[in-house]
Amino acid sequence: MASNKKQTSKAVATKASQILKDGRYSSKSKSVAGSALAQTRSGKKK
Repeated sequence: MASNKKQTSKAVATKASQILKDGRYSSKSKSVAGSALAQTRSGKKK
C-alpha cells in the first residue's frame, strides 16, 4: 500500500481546532475536523 505523505496545513488545522471547540457544529463536522487534525504534523521528530 502506498503511504500518504500529505499533511494538513496550519490554517486548516487552526480552523479544525476551532470547530472542535465550538458547540454549534454538528458531530459530522467535528468528525471531519478531527480527521484533519489527525493528519497534521506533530511537533516531535521520529
